Amino acid sequence: MTQEITSIAYKWFEAFNKKDLDQLLSLYDENAEHFSPKLKIRKPESNGLVIGQQALREWWQDAFDRLPTLHYKVTSLTANDDRVFMEYVRSVAEEQDLLVAEVLEIREGKIIASRVYHG
Repeated sequence: MTQEITSIAYKWFEAFNKKDLDQLLSLYDENAEHFSPKLKIRKPESNGLVIGQQALREWWQDAFDRLPTLHYKVTSLTANDDRVFMEYVRSVAEEQDLLVAEVLEIREGKIIASRVYHG
């Protein structure tokens, strides 16, 4: 099970870095929840939380449009039976790199929740 969870995390990085929204969203449950400090800043009315694939699509499409050089480099993955803790470096041209940790909660092969933490 841990290997399957880790595989989902690597697929997540691959889809994100290719900016392949369809592939990225295919990893998520239809009603997945996503919390991010960047979301809280960019869309204060959300209080940092979006729910559902359509809201995720809009959030990431906006990020990809605004930040065409956005790239994540995985530095560490730690998984158990239903969760993977990912550490990575967020890079954007002309911005300082940002250390990020993100937890993906996974049920029945789909991400049901994700929570981002910035260093």
